[in-house]
Amino acid sequence: MQVHFWVTCSTYSTFGENPKKAEVLCIRDIYRIPNKEAEELVIQQQSTIYPVEARLKQRQVKAAIRTSNRSDATNEAIALKPKLSNAQQCAMEQASEKGASSWLTAIPLAKYDFSLHKQAFRDALCLRFGWTPTRLPSHCPCGKPFTVDHAFSCPKGAFPSIRHDRIRDITARLLTEVCSNVGLEPTLQPLTGESFPLRSANTEEGARLDIKAQNFWDSSQRSTFFDVRVFNSFAPSNSSSSTNSTYRRHEKEKRRAYEQRILQVEHGTFTPLVLSSSGGWGPSAMVAFRRLASLIATKHRQSYSATLSFIRCKIGYSLIQSGIMCLRGPRSSFHAPAKAISLEEHPLDLIRQEVRLF
Repeated sequence: MQVHFWVTCSTYSTFGENPKKAEVLCIRDIYRIPNKEAEELVIQQQSTIYPVEARLKQRQVKAAIRTSNRSDATNEAIALKPKLSNAQQCAMEQASEKGASSWLTAIPLAKYDFSLHKQAFRDALCLRFGWTPTRLPSHCPCGKPFTVDHAFSCPKGAFPSIRHDRIRDITARLLTEVCSNVGLEPTLQPLTGESFPLRSANTEEGARLDIKAQNFWDSSQRSTFFDVRVFNSFAPSNSSSSTNSTYRRHEKEKRRAYEQRILQVEHGTFTPLVLSSSGGWGPSAMVAFRRLASLIATKHRQSYSATLSFIRCKIGYSLIQSGIMCLRGPRSSFHAPAKAISLEEHPLDLIRQEVRLF
């Protein structure tokens, strides 16, 4: 690990002729363990025999250390949260979501479209910590004051639609790896007298959803319909409530609008893919993407964790890049499409090693 290596080298320069003592101190400081346990880890690691029992014990010690450090960090965050403002608490909750940090922990390789220039990286950090990015315009081209909330919602330049379409296209490309009859924006069958108990059900002629795919949830020929929603996590209507309740509210709106029509008329299944602009996934999206990762991993004989990490990182970078576009984009109608990655040319295990996905 790079941090471990850097600390070890700097410690070697201090202790010079005693590298073993330096290694013990490095492990002690990084993992926060007593000298005796650190020395035992070093002895086992430097041993030429390195028996299986020692390797298992080393893994157990490291796992216990990680668990302890994670617990300490969680307790510190719980103690710190009441001292923060509402905006900072909201930013802290969003940054703690599963997958919200995938773009930050991966190595930024441009060939996988996992890269940000320096201004974009600064803006991404500001959004993550709830800070206002620097050098923003005072007013939007639409005439309203320019704020982060307004930038993520303003339809001028169609940035919210582009953000939505990028997630839709990424999901559809991944579905083509394992599903048949994948289509974008399928038109639903017209109604011929059918009625639904919910008044909020969509009964419009020509209604469309985002993605249609067969053989997703099971091996039958039933079609699964997906509808994507990326909500503005900085909007007062979303930031005023907890993250879990916001996801449930958006998913409920989607289900009330389309689920009955899909079940009764299309004889298919409906899955809402609700994501936040900060990179989090709703409960239904979490289940769907995990299922998709499992199918892709089985087909390509890759590890499930590597596949899911790749999907998280791909979606996370897309949302971050879309967020930067909302802040810094010229708000014109000319935008380049998202870059596609072929899983045949770039195996997931190779991507995981190069990008260091975990």
